[in-house]
Amino acid sequence: MKNYIIVIVLLMVGSSCSKQSATTEETGASDSLPNIVLIHVDDLGWTDVGAFGSDFYDTPHIDALAREGLRFTNSYAAAAICSPTRAAMMTGKYPSRTGITDWIRARFQGGIIPPDGQNPQGYDENGDKPLKTPKNYLYMPLSEVTIAELLKDRGYKTAHIGKWHLGPDEYFPEHQGFDVNIGGCDLGQPPSYFDPYKPFNGNEEYIIPNLAPRKEGEYLTDREGDELVGFIQENKDKPFFVQWASYTVHTPLMGKADLVSDYESKEPGDQQNPVYAAMVKSLDENVGKVVATLDSLGISGNTLVIFTSDNGGLMGNPSHLITNNTPLRSQKGYPYEGGIRVPTIMRWPGKIPQGKETASPMITMDIIPTILNYVDGEVAEDNWDGVNLLEMINHPGKTYSRDLFWHFPHYRGVDVVPYSIIRSGDFKLIHYYDGTEDELYDLSADLSEKYNLIAERNELADELKQKLTVWLEKTDAKMPVEKQ
Repeated sequence: MKNYIIVIVLLMVGSSCSKQSATTEETGASDSLPNIVLIHVDDLGWTDVGAFGSDFYDTPHIDALAREGLRFTNSYAAAAICSPTRAAMMTGKYPSRTGITDWIRARFQGGIIPPDGQNPQGYDENGDKPLKTPKNYLYMPLSEVTIAELLKDRGYKTAHIGKWHLGPDEYFPEHQGFDVNIGGCDLGQPPSYFDPYKPFNGNEEYIIPNLAPRKEGEYLTDREGDELVGFIQENKDKPFFVQWASYTVHTPLMGKADLVSDYESKEPGDQQNPVYAAMVKSLDENVGKVVATLDSLGISGNTLVIFTSDNGGLMGNPSHLITNNTPLRSQKGYPYEGGIRVPTIMRWPGKIPQGKETASPMITMDIIPTILNYVDGEVAEDNWDGVNLLEMINHPGKTYSRDLFWHFPHYRGVDVVPYSIIRSGDFKLIHYYDGTEDELYDLSADLSEKYNLIAERNELADELKQKLTVWLEKTDAKMPVEKQ
């Protein structure tokens, strides 16, 4: 079924007004509503695929996606941890606007909604630490309008497969615009990667309630891939939107035995964990399975595939390395590039340039306005914190500069204190709220963030901090406060 879109653009020049029809390159409009496959991987680091520099993990299908599409080399997650980025993906809003600025606790972790049904307000006292920090939300409110709801209103069949992590039962994907929900629940990680996906301790709250066992020993990522292929086949003749939010490569580290064995015999490089490598390999195999399905059904030419991650890679500790984000500094949860920079690829044969890359910065919230531009032929950008990336996509050789922001008003572990970040051009300022000295880096010359320029570029730092303050006020960000 085809849905035809007529786009009329009115151009105002001085006091005169002239009409002209916009080209499809200018607007992104398609003759028929495009299918959309959004692959949102959990914890995949910037260099965890071959197309972004890995020489240990084998990712031929993801690399092919990059060759057939566009790589975004300055792509960022909305946060250094999962739930805030997932809410940003669904709403197009910065985490500071949604109120979800930390990962959401599942029921088995004590994430119990109070009797009044409201998200927590007030502050956590944090023991002997100097700051009180805002309480994080326990769910994404149903009042938030999601990309699934927007597309469903436009005639799309919608599905979510895999990790959700945005609240308990009444806030599952089926209540947020998705016709189909397979595996999306309150959990931030699976109890096991092998069917029947049960926890070793028998905790019945630590299960995936909407992923029925199918074949004992079956691997979770393979199951997700099969479910996605089935959804595509069933809906090939109508416009569809599916978010595959894989549980992989989040802990617990579990890989298929044959793949683990293969990597145990492979010469390691900066990356060296054979189990993690096996998990990445299974992800890649299923990406290949999905793309092959689109090709075999003859619908690749009308399907936008987006591949990205929710935060940087988890490195673990020196005695037990999980992955390695070199040349980036640090890992998931931290304000450095290793925590927030992610691999992003977009593929749409005939619409998106093939084998190109763009160095223009982008962030999670850009995905909604970009999708809607391809669907509607235009988009009101003032409705979103993100921007429509069409100009960047059509002209990948040109660099577009903008300011990007992050806000994490919480403590995390033993060494992460509340912080906010601004990236403006090539410069990145990290502002800490506990009195720790701020940090300023020139990412064009120091991608590894080794040289803090705060002392020698104090005037620039003040300018960036002022921009950051304005943004925090504009987004009504919840702030940490000093104890009295």
